[in-house]
Amino acid sequence: MLVISTSDKGGTGRSVTTCNVAYRRALLGDDVCYLDFDFGSPTSGAIFGIEGAAHGTDKGGLHQYLQGELVEPHRIDVWAEGNPRTLGARPSGAGRLVLFPGDGGGGEFNMNGDVVERCAKLLMRLQEEFDICLMDLSAGRSHAAEMVLTTTARPEVQRMGVRWLVFHRWTRQHVAAASGLVYGNRGLIDVGKNRGHLESDLLDQIRFVRTAVVAPDSPETMGLRATQEAWLRKVNEDLNDRAIDLRLGRSSVIATVPLDPVLQWREQLITDQDIYDDVANAATVEAFRKLAEDLDDNEAWARL
Repeated sequence: MLVISTSDKGGTGRSVTTCNVAYRRALLGDDVCYLDFDFGSPTSGAIFGIEGAAHGTDKGGLHQYLQGELVEPHRIDVWAEGNPRTLGARPSGAGRLVLFPGDGGGGEFNMNGDVVERCAKLLMRLQEEFDICLMDLSAGRSHAAEMVLTTTARPEVQRMGVRWLVFHRWTRQHVAAASGLVYGNRGLIDVGKNRGHLESDLLDQIRFVRTAVVAPDSPETMGLRATQEAWLRKVNEDLNDRAIDLRLGRSSVIATVPLDPVLQWREQLITDQDIYDDVANAATVEAFRKLAEDLDDNEAWARL
């Protein structure tokens, strides 16, 4: 299966959530690969704790591969090369976790037929090697998104099983931006149809992930004054109404990730040890774990 993460804005927690979901999926025993298609800012290496690839790789990454300069892109065994303080030791029974980084100092590049062909061949090879591939795209209406929409319209790639996660923070601006990215002019639906997708198929494949959510009854609201609690509840109600109007209601949401102090200060993997040390919130890890499990759970996906 191929799971593609995207967002209209930066700062949505897209990359850190996708890295944590990849990590949680590997803990479940699956072989997982992570493709850093955030060509303008390939920083997944930093989240995985890989110092030599914190801002991309200098050993020939996905930029060079897709542009035909390499036969194979550089790959990193995250368990072997990640910082133990960030990652922890590989537990017994955990699957492989492999990062395909972007190139350091790279950037967006134009799509052509050769790029699409190389992208498709890479995905088909990885399908044979891994149980699930997670791909992190650049924010917004990027060349990367257009390339991936073109590639995933191919029947052989569709047979992999393709799903899209669209990330947004729980604010008015981010809700509107996420809706525009999917349903708006030159959004995923619009471009996808032009590239050969059926609108109904894309609607089935796309789900939203809400991040940095502060629920009115959550522990984060403890200590608020009565007037502040009332204001927060009203804001949350208004946001829910706005999300429904913009077709981002709960029926299209696959996960809700609460605001977490660890992720506010540093984008990193959250391990079980972080929970035991009372540094991170257990609810955050539960959201990551649940999303990791639901990615290829057809019943969970269909219930939406």
